[in-house]
Amino acid sequence: MELELYRVYQLGQHADVYGKAGQAEERLRLLGQALAAVRNADGRFYDAELSRLKGELMLACSAEPHAEGEACFRQALDIARRQQAKSWELRAAMSLAHLWQQQDRRAEAQDLLAPIYGWFTEGFDTADLQEAKVLLDALEG
Repeated sequence: MELELYRVYQLGQHADVYGKAGQAEERLRLLGQALAAVRNADGRFYDAELSRLKGELMLACSAEPHAEGEACFRQALDIARRQQAKSWELRAAMSLAHLWQQQDRRAEAQDLLAPIYGWFTEGFDTADLQEAKVLLDALEG
């Protein structure tokens, strides 16, 4: 099982790299493989992050990106909250907050992200928490 979970993680990471390189088809293919594998694995530890990555992909290449992307981000938030996975919850909240910021829904974005960011008491030198702080500052301004 540990090997399968590692495979899911690797597929997700590779999908993210392909997405950043603008290769949406390959990203979608890898995300599909990862989602299928995570649903067959017992742990499902990476399910929230895969849903978030799928949302990012929807924003990048869908005809109705906002509705589909938002649905994926909300699903990622729900999964992370059920699993009590604060890091995945933070990432999903940041993705949704970025979307809402673009839609001029700044107050909603701040209301979502601030309490999650406030939960953390250490690790403020990590990329995710630094990005969350920058986003919160932008939402306030």
